[in-house]
Amino acid sequence: MNGNIPYDDWRPLSLADVLRIFADAPFTWGIAGGYAVEQFLGTAIREHADIDVVVYRDEQVQVQGWLLDWRLYAADPPGTLRPWADKEYLPYGIHDVWGHRLGVRAWELQIMLTEVDGEQWFMRRSPEIRARRDDLVVVYNGIPCIRIEVQLLYKARSCRPKDTRDFQACLPQLPADAKRWLGDNLLRLYPAGHAWLADLR
Repeated sequence: MNGNIPYDDWRPLSLADVLRIFADAPFTWGIAGGYAVEQFLGTAIREHADIDVVVYRDEQVQVQGWLLDWRLYAADPPGTLRPWADKEYLPYGIHDVWGHRLGVRAWELQIMLTEVDGEQWFMRRSPEIRARRDDLVVVYNGIPCIRIEVQLLYKARSCRPKDTRDFQACLPQLPADAKRWLGDNLLRLYPAGHAWLADLR
């Protein structure tokens, strides 16, 4: 635990709360995780234990400055939390920030830092998986979200039951180019095979 808040003590913000907090923010951000899946689908499909927002690593200090009334903690090293110092630039290797508003005694938001290289974003587990920076966050159902095929590629690592449910729900609506991108990069990450590949063929 950190700050006397257990790691599993979550009272996540609602999607509406996140949209209100990040409205007019001077940096790129997008909803990630299960909520992004549901915005792509246009319907709710399950409950959510937390809520995730993705931002670019090189805009993190702007993000910190935007959340002035928050207590923010860096996952440093991963699996532990420590206070994120004012104007501290979190280097590669620190990927997540957890936070809660002042006066709230539970975790409310997770911020995930996405790697960038000039005008491209890239996947830290496999830096050859990269694309245009401006193409990572798209609008689904009027809400900025991480592109669905990228979100599913991240979910493929854990392949938890909820991740497979999300994949199966998205599959009928995935455009052909998204299926091709996801399949190609699953093969890149899992050359011995992955359970989702058969459904993508």
